[in-house]
Amino acid sequence: MDNPSPNSVAPAQAVPLNRYVLFGALAIFGTAIDLATKEWVFAWRGLPGELPPWWLIEPYVGIETAVNQGALFGMGQGKGWLFAILSVIASAGICTWLFAFRAAASSWLTFAMGLVLGGIFGNLYDRLGIPKLPTPFHGGVRDWILFRYQEYVWPNFNIADSLLVVGAIMLAIHSLFLTPATQEIVPDPSQGSSS
Repeated sequence: MDNPSPNSVAPAQAVPLNRYVLFGALAIFGTAIDLATKEWVFAWRGLPGELPPWWLIEPYVGIETAVNQGALFGMGQGKGWLFAILSVIASAGICTWLFAFRAAASSWLTFAMGLVLGGIFGNLYDRLGIPKLPTPFHGGVRDWILFRYQEYVWPNFNIADSLLVVGAIMLAIHSLFLTPATQEIVPDPSQGSSS
C-alpha cells in the first residue's frame, strides 16, 4: 500500500445529509409562511388603496397592502421579468455553491442561504403572476408590512424580503467575522527535521 505524498490533498468531504434537510426545510418553510401571510392579508385588506392602514402600534407599525413592480425598496420599477430571471439564476447559484462547492459544510452558511432561497421563492411566485392580480398589479410582489416614524415611511415589505435581509446579514457576518484564518502549513513529521 502506497503512502500518500506529503503534498497530496485529502479528498473533500461529502456534505452531510442534515445540511440538505436544513436548507430545504428553511427554503420551503420560509416560502410557505411568506405566501400564506400574503394571501391572508390581501384577502383581509384587499388591493392597495382599498382600505386605510390597520395599525398594530399607531402610527408606527401597521398592515397596508402594496404591490411592488420592482425590487427591494421599489428600485427597478416595471422590470419584474428581469428580477424573475435573476431570481432563477441566483437560486441555481446558491444550490451549486452550497452543495457542489461544499459551502454547506458550514451550518451557518446553510442556514443563511436557506433563508435567502425562501425569500427568493416567495417573491418569485408573485413575479411569475401566479396570484392573478388584476392590472396594473399583475406580476408585482405583494407587500404588507408598514413601518413609519414621524414623516419617514419605510417602503412596505413582506416576509420574503425579511428572509432575504436576514440571510444577507448572516452572510456578511460570516464573511467578516466567522471565516477561519488561512491555516498554517505544518511540515510532515515523517520527512524528519533538517538540523
